[in-house]
Amino acid sequence: MAEDLTIVHVLPDLLGTYGDGGNVLALTHRAAARGLRCRVVETGLDDRLPRTGDLYVIGGGEDSAQLLAARTLLADDLAAAVLGAHPTLAVCAGLQLLSRSFEDGDGHIHPGLGLLDVDCGRLDERAVGEVVAEPCDLPTVPTLTGYENHRGTARLHGAAQPLARVVAGVGNGHDGVEGVQQGHVVATYLHGPALVRNPALADLLLSRAAGPLPAYDDARVEQLREERLDVADPRRHRARKALLGR
Repeated sequence: MAEDLTIVHVLPDLLGTYGDGGNVLALTHRAAARGLRCRVVETGLDDRLPRTGDLYVIGGGEDSAQLLAARTLLADDLAAAVLGAHPTLAVCAGLQLLSRSFEDGDGHIHPGLGLLDVDCGRLDERAVGEVVAEPCDLPTVPTLTGYENHRGTARLHGAAQPLARVVAGVGNGHDGVEGVQQGHVVATYLHGPALVRNPALADLLLSRAAGPLPAYDDARVEQLREERLDVADPRRHRARKALLGR
């Protein structure tokens, strides 16, 4: 296991809506619990992406911030190669920035970095509310929970695979799935922040960056997860009603 971990927080001043900065806090907290020392590097508009980070995190943002972030990242001729070579979490606008293309609120199509075989369009109505989704091909990650607030879609092609299958909520707006996984990238529309609400997903990213991790259980986090799932997961509502004979 690596003794030190560099986490690169990409453009947090632009891409940090709905508490997405908490994803970095979740990573550093769970790394520290395993004795890993973390250094967090935040990038700005005039910065090139650090080339030697261990883990990269991109949050969400409104349309204007997303377009500015796109111009910044596309101007860095190695940004796609750097993000594609390291474990990367991309949330909401971050997912769209790493896609082949995305559509803005005026219907204009913009190029993304092309790391994900995904094209992002627009929903007819904004997706707002709780999401419950079952992970795809991630045996160490249990049911995902999060909060979505977006107009974007994500249509997967080629090597892009869904992160999860939707139980409740909208997700990508196509094929009943949520998020994307391709290569080193995990992308999602889930806020909450996603890694606080889904610590096993944080551990998956950490293990990809640092190697196998010792077990770590946080009873408080698990209790909050259970409470959230009790509210958001329709399957639990049905089971509870059946148990109570209602």
